[in-house]
Amino acid sequence: MPADLIRLVRHGEVHNPDGILYGRIPGYHLSELGRRMADAAAASLVGHPVSALYASPLQRAQESAKPWSQRFGLPIVTEDRIIEPTNWFEGRKFEFPGALRHPRAWPKLINPLKPSWGEPYRTVERRMLEAITHAWAAAEGGEVVMVSHQMPIVMVARSVKNMRLVHDPRKRRCTLSSITTLAREGDHFIEVDYQEPAKELLATAIDSGAV
Repeated sequence: MPADLIRLVRHGEVHNPDGILYGRIPGYHLSELGRRMADAAAASLVGHPVSALYASPLQRAQESAKPWSQRFGLPIVTEDRIIEPTNWFEGRKFEFPGALRHPRAWPKLINPLKPSWGEPYRTVERRMLEAITHAWAAAEGGEVVMVSHQMPIVMVARSVKNMRLVHDPRKRRCTLSSITTLAREGDHFIEVDYQEPAKELLATAIDSGAV
């Protein structure tokens, strides 16, 4: 029996005192506030029939999945396909249009529709939907939680609404520890809910490392 719902959960705040784009760089863990955010997300669904738990292999996602594992008694299944995208600006501070002052960056900014600075939007969309479809089909009913990252979740949210994948990263609707919920309708997924369980904690959060 496939899953009733897929819950796409973004990780909590990351300890990133230098404010760089950390991307897939190892060693970036949750801050104390981030751990509280992750727990708030898990606590918001206590009582729901969560039957499976997946997480990106990156440390911040694995740590954000721990409260879910503890509250629902589920193992964390590492799913490589829901990882953060690659990005040429990893390890650097990035502000637009400030990056235009650096000639080395120009070739990476030439095509924002792809985008030229990292993994193509279409590739992220495809691998995310493949992972989601697999998790949905493999479930024994109930709800599946998948802890991922901002851009991949945004790609799915835009895809299921038939919106253009190209977007302004500054206007993404996917806050720290937010939950985007999908249901299956026929042969495709639809979005049925969006929640921000950690909303009260966002005012003091630093969210500068997403690609």
